[in-house]
Amino acid sequence: MGRHEKLLAELLRGRNDANVPFDGLCRLLKAFGFAERIRGSHHIFTREGVEEIINLQPKDSKTKPYQVKQVRNIILRYKLTVEKEND
Repeated sequence: MGRHEKLLAELLRGRNDANVPFDGLCRLLKAFGFAERIRGSHHIFTREGVEEIINLQPKDSKTKPYQVKQVRNIILRYKLTVEKEND
């Protein structure tokens, strides 16, 4: 099981949203095919075929829990799969 699959499984379980590493979630979104744009502390992710824009901000080295929930809902809504594995 690769790094992306482990993080995805943890994210989809939804048991510990406050403990998702920010860098790991950014890498996972890129593996889903999202393009990243950075404006200050905001990391903005867009993808063709996904209506929502994902705007993430780190809280220390973690992702804010409400943003983890938003990402989980988008993954489930669009049935996203990892396009590439760069371990």
